[in-house]
Amino acid sequence: MTASQELRQRADTLAAAVGGGVAYAEYFAPNFRADVSEAAFRQLCAQLQTGYGKPTGIESLTPRTAHIADFRLGFERGIATGQIVVDPAAPHQVTGLLITRTEPREAAEASVEAVVAALKTLPGTTGFTLTKLDGDAPRTLAAHNATTPLAIGSAFKLVILAELVRATNAGERRWDDVVTLDGTGLPGGGYTQKPAGTRVSLRELATQMISVSDNSATDILLRHLGREKVEAMLPVIGFRDAKGRNMPFLATLEMFKLKGVQGGALGRRFEAADVAGRRALLAGPVAKAPVSAIPAALFQDRKPIRIATIEWFASPEDLVRTMDWLRRHSEGAQGAELRAILSKNPGITATAAARWGWIGYKGGSEPGVLNMTLLLQAKTGGWYALAASWNDPAAPIDEPRFAALVQKAATLAAP
Repeated sequence: MTASQELRQRADTLAAAVGGGVAYAEYFAPNFRADVSEAAFRQLCAQLQTGYGKPTGIESLTPRTAHIADFRLGFERGIATGQIVVDPAAPHQVTGLLITRTEPREAAEASVEAVVAALKTLPGTTGFTLTKLDGDAPRTLAAHNATTPLAIGSAFKLVILAELVRATNAGERRWDDVVTLDGTGLPGGGYTQKPAGTRVSLRELATQMISVSDNSATDILLRHLGREKVEAMLPVIGFRDAKGRNMPFLATLEMFKLKGVQGGALGRRFEAADVAGRRALLAGPVAKAPVSAIPAALFQDRKPIRIATIEWFASPEDLVRTMDWLRRHSEGAQGAELRAILSKNPGITATAAARWGWIGYKGGSEPGVLNMTLLLQAKTGGWYALAASWNDPAAPIDEPRFAALVQKAATLAAP
């Protein structure tokens, strides 16, 4: 199939359209403009450029018909993949544009050691470890600040998953067990607007919690499994500072309330209290604060908020031990459910993932916080784990650069 001249011309000016160098009404057809406002399009373009830099041009164009093609649009630090549709009739405006995937450019570092050296140059604090899990004891292959606890964002959901695995392995629960929603307030996610009485399985909740980091599924699971039981898993799975800053173990909605309600007033009280006081605060004022009290614009300015005090904390080694615990407790047929959940979202690009036989992943982020944690099985059967974190309380962090470095480490580490 050959692309028409009109399709190629519109594709060649896509970078200018995304960058603001082409008038919206000139580039897009009336039907597209009716469905997607210029403000919405410009907001999407701004988000892309915030993450990946300025658009640099079309890197590939694969026509499906003379007027429809798949494209790869280059940015300074990333690539956007999508589809473009051009009207066959003059003036051949774009009638369809869909971006289906974005990913960082591959890092240039040629060795895991070079990746670690690059991580050390990033502002704020970074931590990294790559560990081989086979044998009598894990063997560290590369490390930087590997024992330093850092904020990890949604990677904390691995702890909730571990309690669910313990309970199902012990016969206390089954993956098919059903939770009935009771209308309790939830953070954003797929279950936020579900009516009371909605029934959902533990399997579905765990899958959504890990694969798409659904916060509503997370809080439902934490409430159903029990905060105390989840906390009890911390030393079991290898969190060395289990009784420190992770007590009490926060739900996501609680974290949002502590950081956002009344300009962070609840958070200031939380910071000043001991563990008992914090539990009382969560059970009282935090629980009573309505979800509507959380500012809609919370985190939108990308400024870090109390990431050293109100978060979930783990060192890279803690997270490697957690992944190793999950690996060892999912061996055999009994572990098929867990491994299916952990591997649904590999967390890295298809090119990097292709170097491995199996990948389990969970990461996490908020302004100033980024984590990527992987459990990796070589095609030859050996097991590895990689965990990397970056905290910067002073400024937003360069997520594409960090992701590119971690993906390169995962690629280079494959036997």
